[in-house]
Amino acid sequence: MNRIVRESVNTVLIILGILSAGMGLKGFLLSSRFIDGGVTGISMLLADVLGFPLGILILLINLPFIALGYRHIGRKFAIKSALAIAGLALCLALVTYPDVTPDKLLTAVFGGFFIGAGIGLAIRGGAVLDGTEIAALLVSKSSHLLRVGDVILILNIFIFSAAAFFLGIESALYSILTYFAASKTIDFLIHGLEEYTAIIIISDQSEVIRQDIIRELRRGVTVYKGRGGLSGAEQDILYCVVTRLEIGKVKSVVKEIDAAAFIVSHPLADAEGGVITKVPLH
Repeated sequence: MNRIVRESVNTVLIILGILSAGMGLKGFLLSSRFIDGGVTGISMLLADVLGFPLGILILLINLPFIALGYRHIGRKFAIKSALAIAGLALCLALVTYPDVTPDKLLTAVFGGFFIGAGIGLAIRGGAVLDGTEIAALLVSKSSHLLRVGDVILILNIFIFSAAAFFLGIESALYSILTYFAASKTIDFLIHGLEEYTAIIIISDQSEVIRQDIIRELRRGVTVYKGRGGLSGAEQDILYCVVTRLEIGKVKSVVKEIDAAAFIVSHPLADAEGGVITKVPLH
């Protein structure tokens, strides 16, 4: 039963993602000749230059990436993504959206927002509406020099350079703004306010700090045994995972106890299991 409910929720998320992406494309970007990045951007550019239907181009250009996803990620993911992209193609062909605004800045920002929301919701539902991430992931795995973000950046440089040539510099610049709006929206929908950050704390008062973090933030704390590189003295190293909204509170707790404490924080791509959620106090 839980599986049925989960898949139903995923289906709703994908459908909402399709409708949102359609709104971004037809309600904002197409009338102003702005494009997004990735496969969607390539499709939009070709549709503008060659006059082919956008829905068909999105479907055709994404097919090789779906095939790669089937081979390297799994059948379920590939089927979901193929259906989602086909749904987006049908949405673009059949659903009528209002042309919301002629204002170029609003078009770029909110067009990117709706496209990013659509892609983010689809990813939350277990599918993709743009095959760029699949290709970038596979290229980064086969190369020790390129990360996923590097591959996407290089691809988008070529796309926006082509946009500047065919659509004009102004459209290309607004399209870059669209891409950034979409990227930030995707990040927020995938990670949201619960994006996790790892914090490492080194202090002579580590035991007091550990107790205060558990008591005030109700977060789990892992204690590593370490040794100072200069002094050689043994000391406890505290490691905890919090949301980005709690980083300031952790630092305040630490500084109240030991103003000289060494604190390092870095964002996590993902975190699950263990004591990620707040723990009850006994």
